[in-house]
Amino acid sequence: MAVTEVAQSRRVVTEIPGPKSRELQERRVAAVAKGVGSVLPVYVTRAGGGIIEDVDGNALIDFGSGIAVTNVGNADPRVVERSAEQLGRFTHTCFMVNPYEAYVEVCEALNRITPGDHEKRSILLNSGAEAVENAVKIARSATGRQAVVVFDHAYHGRTNLTMALTAKNMPYKQGFGPFAGEVHRMPMAYPYRWPTGPENCGPEAAAMVIDQITKQIGADNVAAVVIEPIQGEGGFIEPAPGFLPAIVEFCRANGIVFVADEVQTGFARTGDMFACDHEGVVPDLITTAKGIAGGLPLAAVTGRAELMDAVHGGGLGGTYGGNPTACAAASASLEAIESDDLVGRAREIGDLMLGRLRKLAEEHPVIGDVRGRGAMIAIELVEEDGTPAPKVLAEVLSYCHSQGLVLLSAGTYGNVIRMLPPLVIGDDLLNEGLDILADAFARL
Repeated sequence: MAVTEVAQSRRVVTEIPGPKSRELQERRVAAVAKGVGSVLPVYVTRAGGGIIEDVDGNALIDFGSGIAVTNVGNADPRVVERSAEQLGRFTHTCFMVNPYEAYVEVCEALNRITPGDHEKRSILLNSGAEAVENAVKIARSATGRQAVVVFDHAYHGRTNLTMALTAKNMPYKQGFGPFAGEVHRMPMAYPYRWPTGPENCGPEAAAMVIDQITKQIGADNVAAVVIEPIQGEGGFIEPAPGFLPAIVEFCRANGIVFVADEVQTGFARTGDMFACDHEGVVPDLITTAKGIAGGLPLAAVTGRAELMDAVHGGGLGGTYGGNPTACAAASASLEAIESDDLVGRAREIGDLMLGRLRKLAEEHPVIGDVRGRGAMIAIELVEEDGTPAPKVLAEVLSYCHSQGLVLLSAGTYGNVIRMLPPLVIGDDLLNEGLDILADAFARL
């Protein structure tokens, strides 16, 4: 199925979820563990461009991209063709048993496009959490140190170690401990909520973090600092200018591995190929997943050759890591991002969305902050006194979902609406989706 087969127009013909989706939901409740949630239980039959079609014949505007996965759109013809060709040849050998060119090809591409012109190596894995966990393993092996520094509002995954790295307790950590040790949490440069104002946030937060690491842990004990260049689940928090470069400088001076978790921000999402590019930050290790393979499961760690090669033979890998079909999809997806200039398209999307959302914020004080870059945009909802407004968020999302607009929530306080449209979405659908969002606030 080519992307052009999906008509690029919203269509609501039943209530949402419709009767067929509700029937499927009953089957799901009887078959699927309760702990697996869904933002909007409409059951999908096909998708492409900026549209998701469901079993009831509704066509929804997609502002979620499967949580920043379908950057090139669902079922991009190049991804479909390359994946199908690979499926017809072989589905699996395990790269650690009998290797294949597709794995090497993806690693070569990642080594080329990730920040920095130093010599690099890559490994391929299955998920973002697995990538982050392996980055910590590599940093510990290369430095001989154990401590790992992470930040408030961070999200890094659902494995035991990455739950320890993640800040938010509910729903990600509650009842799942004990967690991995030697993880230390630091303040985040959160401009909207910085006590002395956003203009002071960058230098003050960096100084605070460096002071706490030095006094509480000892820089010589730190293997890695792990940070999302724009925090995802934490609420699309964009660190104040200067914060990331200051932390990188401290890491360089103290032999600490700087790990950029670009699982959600990577592959053109923020209007740069990687969010680190915005301030010229060059990480020692970078973790990627989500947008890498057009919807197929794949992840990677890419980094300085001397760090990546410090791990003993057999210390890295996994049965399915770098699955050949996922690798074929990744090669096609990366080619599409570059040939279609999706970096430039993400900037156009950001300009359109930020302009409209800032005007909306002027009309509705409940929108306390509008932030983000490229096609990674969020609004934070607050009460009159500035406290988080999660109940308002629930009302807004409920209305938007009923009108056929897929939106996601985020934030430590449950009060952030995050928008991650596919980079191939048209301006007409973007504007229509924002019209629905504006209607939701008008109804408040």
